[in-house]
Amino acid sequence: MEVKILNPIKNLKNGLVKENPIFFQLLGMCPTLAVTTSASNGMGMGLATTAVLVCSNTVISLLRKFIPSKIRIPVFIVVIASFVTIVGMLMEGYVPALFNTLGLFIPLIVVNCLILARAEAYASKNGVLGSAFDGIGMGLGFTWALTLLGSIRELLGAGSIFGFNVFGASFKPALIMILPPGAFLALGILLAINNVIKSKNK
Repeated sequence: MEVKILNPIKNLKNGLVKENPIFFQLLGMCPTLAVTTSASNGMGMGLATTAVLVCSNTVISLLRKFIPSKIRIPVFIVVIASFVTIVGMLMEGYVPALFNTLGLFIPLIVVNCLILARAEAYASKNGVLGSAFDGIGMGLGFTWALTLLGSIRELLGAGSIFGFNVFGASFKPALIMILPPGAFLALGILLAINNVIKSKNK
C-alpha cells in the first residue's frame, strides 16, 4: 500500500495539535483576525476552509503525477478556486446569514496560504488517503483555533457564546474584544499560553 494505516492518524494529530496552522504555523492570519468576532463566525469560516482543504488535497493528490511541475501552482489555484466556488454557492443557498456575515472572506479562501501550502507540501507528494486526512487534520485544527478565538472574543466582548447570553444583563462587555484590536490581543494571549505549554513539554 502507498499509505500506511498509521499515517492518517498521525496526520489528524499533526493538524489538531503538533502542527496546528494557527498556533504553531501562524498561517491564515487574515481570516483568523477578521472573522472571529463570534464563535459561530469562527466555526463557519473554519468548516468552509476545511471542506475546500479536504477536496482540493484529494484532487491534487489524484492528479499529482499528471501535473507538470512548471505549472503546478496555477493548476493548484484553479482546483482550489473551483471548490471555493462550490462551497460558497452551497453556503449562500443553505446558510445565507452566515454567508453574508463572512462576506468577502469566503472567496478569499482561494488565496489562503494554508490551503496552498498543504497542496504544495503534502498533497502533491503523497497518496490520496494521506492527503485527505492531512486536509481533515489541518482543517479541523484551523476550525477549532478560530472557534476558540471567536468564543473568547464574543464572551468578553458581548457576554455570550454562539449567541447565548452567559453573564446576564448586568455584565458590562469589553467592546474592544469584538473590534480589530481585540483580535490581536486575544490571539497574542493564546499564542503566549501555547508557547509556555510548549516550553514546559520540551
